[in-house]
Amino acid sequence: MNTKTFFSALSLTLVVAFLPACAHKKKQQYAGIDGDYVAGTPLSERSESANFMGANVNRSEYTPVYFAFDNNSVSPDQESKVLHVAEGIRSSGKTVILAGFTDDRGTEEYNRALGERRALAVREALIAKGVSASKIQTVSFGKEMPADSGENDAAWAKNRRVEFGIVK
Repeated sequence: MNTKTFFSALSLTLVVAFLPACAHKKKQQYAGIDGDYVAGTPLSERSESANFMGANVNRSEYTPVYFAFDNNSVSPDQESKVLHVAEGIRSSGKTVILAGFTDDRGTEEYNRALGERRALAVREALIAKGVSASKIQTVSFGKEMPADSGENDAAWAKNRRVEFGIVK
């Protein structure tokens, strides 16, 4: 075997050896209306969250938790809502999807991240009230799907929220 053939065979062997390792890397996607990204987990592994808008999710059972501008802390005046949801989830054993939303001020990326932080804050509050972490999923829609399309403080306040979707 000559040197050129040897190095060609060696190169081909190395490419074939490392190709499978590259195939297993997953591209992280951002949350969107289609639910591509759900709390760090690809849609293929968290299918219920993709259906937040679907017929198998009841979005009207609980009142949303609202947030102050540029804030992701559950305020004391919203705690009773979280407690009510926690009691319902514990007694029914159903799964809840927490969807974080923002008003339309700020970049899309910032609002997606803020919506996720809001959903995660409500998740932690539910866990603190005895809900199993395995019964909670999160998704961020950012400024998509506003509750009120107005361009004033009252409208923006309605859009800074976490909605609850109960998986039927």
